[in-house]
Amino acid sequence: ENSNLHTISPEMPAMFDGMKLAAVATVLYIIVRCLNLKSPTAPPDLTYQDTALNRFLLKSCSQMTKEYVPPLLWGKSGHLQTALYGKLGRVSSPHPCGIRKYLPMHDGATATFDLFEPLGDHQTGDEITMVICPGIGNHSEKHYIRTFVDYAQKEGYRCAVLNHLGALPNIELTSPRMFTYGCTWEFASMVGYIKRTYPKTQLIVVGFSLGGNIVCKFLGESRANQERVLCCVSVCQGYSALRAQETFLQWDQFRRFYNFLMADNMKKIILSHRHSLFGESSPKKFDADLSRLYTATSLMQIDDNIMRKFHGYSSLKEYYEKETPVDVPLLLVNSADDPLVHDSLLAIPRTLAAKKPNVIFALTLHGGHLGFFEGDVLFPQPLTWMDKVIVGYANAMCQWEKQKPPCQSAHLTGSSCFEAKA
Repeated sequence: ENSNLHTISPEMPAMFDGMKLAAVATVLYIIVRCLNLKSPTAPPDLTYQDTALNRFLLKSCSQMTKEYVPPLLWGKSGHLQTALYGKLGRVSSPHPCGIRKYLPMHDGATATFDLFEPLGDHQTGDEITMVICPGIGNHSEKHYIRTFVDYAQKEGYRCAVLNHLGALPNIELTSPRMFTYGCTWEFASMVGYIKRTYPKTQLIVVGFSLGGNIVCKFLGESRANQERVLCCVSVCQGYSALRAQETFLQWDQFRRFYNFLMADNMKKIILSHRHSLFGESSPKKFDADLSRLYTATSLMQIDDNIMRKFHGYSSLKEYYEKETPVDVPLLLVNSADDPLVHDSLLAIPRTLAAKKPNVIFALTLHGGHLGFFEGDVLFPQPLTWMDKVIVGYANAMCQWEKQKPPCQSAHLTGSSCFEAKA
């Protein structure tokens, strides 16, 4: 019996060691897969027509042609980039000093935006204002906006940042309406104020996420909206709101879960203004509206039951879709691992950039949704690739305009600027 015990016991530790090794290997495999550690780094994939302007922009804005290198340990996971942006916004976020402006609207609403003056001269010596539209339910106090504004101010730009109607917790609504996907009224009001107050300023339009949809829609609504606009930059927009909402009901990339979180955040904003939004309706309708809101588990349900009715739209299709042409130089930026923007939606900007000479589409391998953190191994830098590429593109556009090439203005589409060169 003893000899049997002696022959078995040395094999037991070996078996446990083997199990431990297998467990460690499994954990490492999961980490490598989840963190996407084997994924390469690369420059953005660019779609554009070969024109004099586009060649100049790509030569002048090095971020668009250089490798984007995210932090090694976690930066190749779109989910972690998105979560870090969502929870922290940015690291070491600055506190730019601005003045809050209040604009009365025709329907009794009060739009607000924050105005930040430049902290130095622009490299061209010109007066340039960035008009900025943040993402869904966001405002000028969000960390990613503060970081971008501080950087733009230091580069000589005045910045005007829209606070989406109802998004600021300490500002009461003055009418039964809050921000919605399809509405450009508040952004138009801010841009109008800037044009009137600074008659010599030229504009650079910037939109983040949902804000990208709004600024592109605003520019396309009339030719007058494109006057004095040098260019537009849109980062991480989903392009077709109706198709984007349909993809949010799918589980791949955990989009259904993100949809639930965003719907929950939207509910909180609506409920914080419930008396302004629903207070004038009958008690029965008030209860019915709140009941529909409480039971909604997706943004689409909230939009269909509550949001579109603020503007009198009869259907979600009418609320979401109003396709409009934009003729100013347009940079569209997305990340291939953005968990909120389905891969099928990226065919829209890719096709647009291939067809229209004024559009460049830049698709990074990594970056998540509004993450785009840069860094070596673990700790990200305060400034992101996104901040640098927007300002770099804007600087290049201002230089082009200053040089006065054969065409008088970069966004006259009949001009030689947009003629493809052999």
